Amino acid sequence: MRYGLFVLWMLFCSATSAFAQVSIGIGLPSVSIGLNLPLFPELVRVPGHPVYYAPRLDANFFFYDGMYWVYQSDNWYASSWYNGPWGPVAPEFVPLFVLRTPVRYYRVPPAHFRGWRPDAPPRWGEHWGRGWEQQRSGWDRWNRSSAPAPAPLPVYQRQYSGDRYPRVEQQQALHGKSYRYQPRDAVVRQHYQEHAVIRAPAPSQRGQQGAPQQRSPRQQDTQSPRSSQKDMPQGKGASQEPRRGQDKDRDKGEERGQERKR
Repeated sequence: MRYGLFVLWMLFCSATSAFAQVSIGIGLPSVSIGLNLPLFPELVRVPGHPVYYAPRLDANFFFYDGMYWVYQSDNWYASSWYNGPWGPVAPEFVPLFVLRTPVRYYRVPPAHFRGWRPDAPPRWGEHWGRGWEQQRSGWDRWNRSSAPAPAPLPVYQRQYSGDRYPRVEQQQALHGKSYRYQPRDAVVRQHYQEHAVIRAPAPSQRGQQGAPQQRSPRQQDTQSPRSSQKDMPQGKGASQEPRRGQDKDRDKGEERGQERKR
Protein backbone atom coordinates (compact mmCIF):
# COMPACT_ATOMS: atom_id res chain seq x y z
CA MET A 1 0.00 0.00 0.00
CA ARG A 2 2.75 2.42 0.96
CA TYR A 3 4.70 1.53 -2.17
CA GLY A 4 1.66 2.27 -4.35
CA LEU A 5 1.16 5.66 -2.72
CA PHE A 6 4.84 6.45 -3.21
CA VAL A 7 4.63 5.61 -6.93
CA LEU A 8 1.54 7.80 -7.33
CA TRP A 9 3.28 10.65 -5.55
CA MET A 10 6.33 10.36 -7.84
CA LEU A 11 4.11 10.37 -10.92
CA PHE A 12 2.30 13.45 -9.66
CA CYS A 13 5.58 15.28 -9.03
CA SER A 14 6.93 14.44 -12.48
CA ALA A 15 3.71 15.57 -14.13
CA THR A 16 3.76 18.83 -12.15
CA SER A 17 7.37 19.44 -13.16
CA ALA A 18 6.59 18.80 -16.83
CA PHE A 19 3.62 21.17 -16.67
CA ALA A 20 5.79 23.87 -15.09
CA GLN A 21 8.33 23.58 -17.91
CA VAL A 22 5.62 23.84 -20.53
CA SER A 23 3.94 26.82 -18.88
CA ILE A 24 7.15 28.78 -18.29
CA GLY A 25 9.19 28.25 -21.49
CA ILE A 26 11.62 31.05 -20.58
CA GLY A 27 12.98 31.13 -17.06
CA LEU A 28 13.08 34.15 -14.80
CA PRO A 29 15.66 36.79 -15.83
CA SER A 30 18.09 36.10 -13.01
CA VAL A 31 21.09 34.40 -14.64
CA SER A 32 24.49 35.99 -15.25
CA ILE A 33 26.22 34.31 -18.18
CA GLY A 34 29.45 36.30 -18.00
CA LEU A 35 28.51 38.51 -20.94
CA ASN A 36 29.12 42.18 -20.12
CA LEU A 37 28.02 44.68 -22.76
CA PRO A 38 28.74 48.30 -21.79
CA LEU A 39 26.95 49.64 -24.89
CA PHE A 40 24.01 48.74 -27.08
CA PRO A 41 25.51 46.33 -29.66
CA GLU A 42 25.50 46.71 -33.41
CA LEU A 43 22.87 44.40 -34.86
CA VAL A 44 22.68 43.31 -38.50
CA ARG A 45 19.86 41.36 -40.07
CA VAL A 46 20.53 37.81 -41.23
CA PRO A 47 19.65 37.77 -44.97
CA GLY A 48 16.29 36.09 -45.59
CA HIS A 49 15.60 35.61 -41.88
CA PRO A 50 13.61 37.70 -39.34
CA VAL A 51 16.66 37.52 -37.06
CA TYR A 52 19.50 39.93 -36.25
CA TYR A 53 23.01 38.98 -35.12
CA ALA A 54 25.85 40.94 -33.54
CA PRO A 55 28.88 40.75 -35.87
CA ARG A 56 31.25 42.64 -33.53
CA LEU A 57 30.63 40.58 -30.40
CA ASP A 58 32.55 37.50 -29.35
CA ALA A 59 29.28 35.77 -28.57
CA ASN A 60 26.45 33.95 -30.31
CA PHE A 61 24.14 36.92 -29.86
CA PHE A 62 20.83 37.28 -31.73
CA PHE A 63 17.68 39.38 -31.68
CA TYR A 64 14.29 37.97 -32.68
CA ASP A 65 10.64 38.90 -32.02
CA GLY A 66 11.43 41.60 -29.49
CA MET A 67 13.95 39.66 -27.40
CA TYR A 68 17.69 38.95 -27.32
CA TRP A 69 18.89 35.36 -27.57
CA VAL A 70 22.32 33.98 -26.63
CA TYR A 71 23.69 30.49 -27.25
CA GLN A 72 26.50 29.73 -24.82
CA SER A 73 27.96 26.48 -23.45
CA ASP A 74 25.23 24.49 -25.23
CA ASN A 75 22.49 26.48 -23.46
CA TRP A 76 20.06 29.10 -24.71
CA TYR A 77 19.22 32.29 -22.82
CA ALA A 78 16.81 35.13 -23.49
CA SER A 79 16.30 38.68 -22.25
CA SER A 80 14.30 41.77 -23.18
CA TRP A 81 17.40 43.94 -22.49
CA TYR A 82 20.71 43.71 -24.33
CA ASN A 83 22.84 43.13 -21.22
CA GLY A 84 20.51 40.86 -19.29
CA PRO A 85 19.88 39.53 -16.77
CA TRP A 86 19.15 36.37 -18.70
CA GLY A 87 16.54 33.67 -18.40
CA PRO A 88 17.38 30.07 -19.39
CA VAL A 89 15.41 28.58 -22.28
CA ALA A 90 15.01 24.83 -22.71
CA PRO A 91 15.80 23.48 -26.21
CA GLU A 92 12.14 22.53 -26.65
CA PHE A 93 11.09 26.19 -26.41
CA VAL A 94 13.68 28.05 -28.47
CA PRO A 95 11.81 29.79 -31.33
CA LEU A 96 12.12 28.05 -34.68
CA PHE A 97 13.46 31.07 -36.53
CA VAL A 98 16.27 31.36 -33.99
CA LEU A 99 17.14 27.69 -34.51
CA ARG A 100 17.11 28.20 -38.29
CA THR A 101 19.84 30.84 -38.23
CA PRO A 102 22.73 29.55 -40.39
CA VAL A 103 25.96 28.37 -38.81
CA ARG A 104 28.07 31.21 -40.26
CA TYR A 105 26.27 33.76 -38.03
CA TYR A 106 27.43 32.08 -34.82
CA ARG A 107 30.44 34.24 -33.92
CA VAL A 108 31.72 31.67 -31.38
CA PRO A 109 30.65 28.30 -32.81
CA PRO A 110 31.07 25.32 -30.48
CA ALA A 111 33.26 22.37 -31.40
CA HIS A 112 30.35 20.18 -32.51
CA PHE A 113 29.53 22.71 -35.27
CA ARG A 114 32.68 21.73 -37.16
CA GLY A 115 32.03 20.17 -40.53
CA TRP A 116 28.50 21.55 -40.77
CA ARG A 117 27.47 23.66 -43.75
CA PRO A 118 27.93 27.36 -42.98
CA ASP A 119 24.87 28.35 -45.05
CA ALA A 120 22.55 25.87 -43.25
CA PRO A 121 21.20 25.85 -39.70
CA PRO A 122 22.97 23.75 -37.06
CA ARG A 123 21.99 20.09 -36.91
CA TRP A 124 20.02 20.42 -33.74
CA GLY A 125 18.23 17.11 -34.19
CA GLU A 126 21.54 15.29 -34.48
CA HIS A 127 22.91 17.14 -31.45
CA TRP A 128 19.94 17.05 -29.09
CA GLY A 129 18.71 13.58 -30.00
CA ARG A 130 15.72 11.84 -31.49
CA GLY A 131 13.34 12.85 -28.69
CA TRP A 132 13.91 16.55 -29.38
CA GLU A 133 13.67 16.02 -33.13
CA GLN A 134 10.34 14.26 -32.80
CA GLN A 135 8.99 17.04 -30.60
CA ARG A 136 10.18 19.76 -33.02
CA SER A 137 9.43 17.83 -36.19
CA GLY A 138 9.83 19.91 -39.36
CA TRP A 139 11.75 22.69 -37.62
CA ASP A 140 14.21 22.98 -40.54
CA ARG A 141 11.59 22.97 -43.32
CA TRP A 142 9.99 26.30 -44.14
CA ASN A 143 9.14 28.59 -47.02
CA ARG A 144 11.68 31.40 -46.97
CA SER A 145 9.55 33.60 -49.20
CA SER A 146 6.84 33.67 -46.51
CA ALA A 147 9.12 34.54 -43.60
CA PRO A 148 7.66 37.25 -41.34
CA ALA A 149 9.16 40.71 -41.18
CA PRO A 150 11.72 41.22 -38.42
CA ALA A 151 10.66 42.97 -35.24
CA PRO A 152 11.84 46.57 -34.82
CA LEU A 153 15.00 46.98 -32.81
CA PRO A 154 14.53 48.52 -29.34
CA VAL A 155 16.88 51.39 -30.12
CA TYR A 156 15.61 53.34 -27.11
CA GLN A 157 18.01 51.18 -25.06
CA ARG A 158 21.01 52.98 -26.55
CA GLN A 159 20.63 55.76 -24.00
CA TYR A 160 20.92 53.26 -21.14
CA SER A 161 24.57 52.25 -21.02
CA GLY A 162 27.24 51.92 -18.36
CA ASP A 163 26.05 53.27 -15.02
CA ARG A 164 22.69 54.20 -16.54
CA TYR A 165 21.78 50.59 -17.26
CA PRO A 166 18.51 49.98 -15.37
CA ARG A 167 17.76 47.44 -12.70
CA VAL A 168 15.34 44.57 -13.36
CA GLU A 169 12.33 46.30 -11.81
CA GLN A 170 13.07 49.41 -13.88
CA GLN A 171 13.58 47.45 -17.09
CA GLN A 172 9.98 46.27 -17.25
CA ALA A 173 8.55 49.77 -16.86
CA LEU A 174 10.92 51.30 -19.43
CA HIS A 175 10.34 48.52 -21.92
CA GLY A 176 6.57 48.71 -21.62
CA LYS A 177 6.66 52.49 -22.06
CA SER A 178 9.11 52.73 -24.98
CA TYR A 179 8.66 49.50 -26.96
CA ARG A 180 5.12 48.84 -28.21
CA TYR A 181 5.86 45.84 -30.41
CA GLN A 182 3.65 42.79 -29.80
CA PRO A 183 5.50 39.45 -30.30
CA ARG A 184 4.23 36.77 -32.69
CA ASP A 185 6.01 33.73 -31.29
CA ALA A 186 3.92 31.81 -28.76
CA VAL A 187 6.82 31.34 -26.32
CA VAL A 188 7.71 35.05 -26.39
CA ARG A 189 4.07 36.09 -25.97
CA GLN A 190 3.73 33.79 -22.97
CA HIS A 191 6.89 35.26 -21.49
CA TYR A 192 5.49 38.79 -21.85
CA GLN A 193 2.21 37.78 -20.22
CA GLU A 194 3.76 35.92 -17.29
CA HIS A 195 6.14 38.73 -16.43
CA ALA A 196 3.40 41.38 -16.81
CA VAL A 197 5.32 44.13 -18.56
CA ILE A 198 4.36 47.42 -16.89
CA ARG A 199 2.94 49.96 -19.30
CA ALA A 200 2.32 53.68 -19.00
CA PRO A 201 -1.19 54.69 -17.87
CA ALA A 202 -3.69 55.25 -20.64
CA PRO A 203 -4.42 58.85 -21.71
CA SER A 204 -7.93 58.66 -20.19
CA GLN A 205 -6.47 57.57 -16.86
CA ARG A 206 -3.89 60.37 -16.91
CA GLY A 207 -6.67 62.87 -17.59
CA GLN A 208 -8.72 61.57 -14.69
CA GLN A 209 -5.79 61.81 -12.33
CA GLY A 210 -5.07 65.47 -13.10
CA ALA A 211 -8.60 66.77 -13.74
CA PRO A 212 -10.68 68.26 -10.90
CA GLN A 213 -13.50 66.13 -9.58
CA GLN A 214 -16.89 66.82 -11.12
CA ARG A 215 -20.16 66.39 -9.32
CA SER A 216 -22.58 63.83 -10.62
CA PRO A 217 -26.06 64.94 -11.74
CA ARG A 218 -27.53 63.32 -8.62
CA GLN A 219 -25.19 65.33 -6.41
CA GLN A 220 -26.10 68.51 -8.26
CA ASP A 221 -29.81 67.81 -7.84
CA THR A 222 -29.50 67.22 -4.12
CA GLN A 223 -27.25 70.23 -3.55
CA SER A 224 -28.96 72.86 -5.73
CA PRO A 225 -32.08 73.29 -3.53
CA ARG A 226 -29.85 74.00 -0.54
CA SER A 227 -28.02 76.75 -2.35
CA SER A 228 -31.27 78.30 -3.57
CA GLN A 229 -32.83 78.20 -0.11
CA LYS A 230 -30.05 80.40 1.24
CA ASP A 231 -31.25 83.31 -0.91
CA MET A 232 -34.93 82.79 0.01
CA PRO A 233 -36.53 84.23 3.21
CA GLN A 234 -36.64 81.77 6.06
CA GLY A 235 -39.66 80.86 8.30
CA LYS A 236 -43.40 81.43 8.19
CA GLY A 237 -43.15 85.10 9.08
CA ALA A 238 -41.06 85.86 6.06
CA SER A 239 -43.47 84.09 3.72
CA GLN A 240 -46.57 85.87 5.17
CA GLU A 241 -45.09 89.40 5.34
CA PRO A 242 -46.07 90.41 1.74
CA ARG A 243 -49.69 89.30 2.34
CA ARG A 244 -50.04 91.52 5.44
CA GLY A 245 -48.92 94.57 3.46
CA GLN A 246 -51.48 93.85 0.76
CA ASP A 247 -54.32 93.58 3.35
CA LYS A 248 -53.44 96.98 4.86
CA ASP A 249 -53.50 98.67 1.43
CA ARG A 250 -56.90 97.11 0.72
CA ASP A 251 -58.39 98.38 4.04
CA LYS A 252 -57.15 101.94 3.39
CA GLY A 253 -58.72 101.93 -0.08
CA GLU A 254 -62.13 100.89 1.33
CA GLU A 255 -62.07 103.62 4.03
CA ARG A 256 -61.32 106.32 1.43
CA GLY A 257 -64.20 105.12 -0.75
CA GLN A 258 -66.68 105.34 2.18
CA GLU A 259 -65.56 108.89 3.07
CA ARG A 260 -66.17 110.06 -0.53
CA LYS A 261 -69.71 108.66 -0.47
CA ARG A 262 -70.43 110.59 2.67
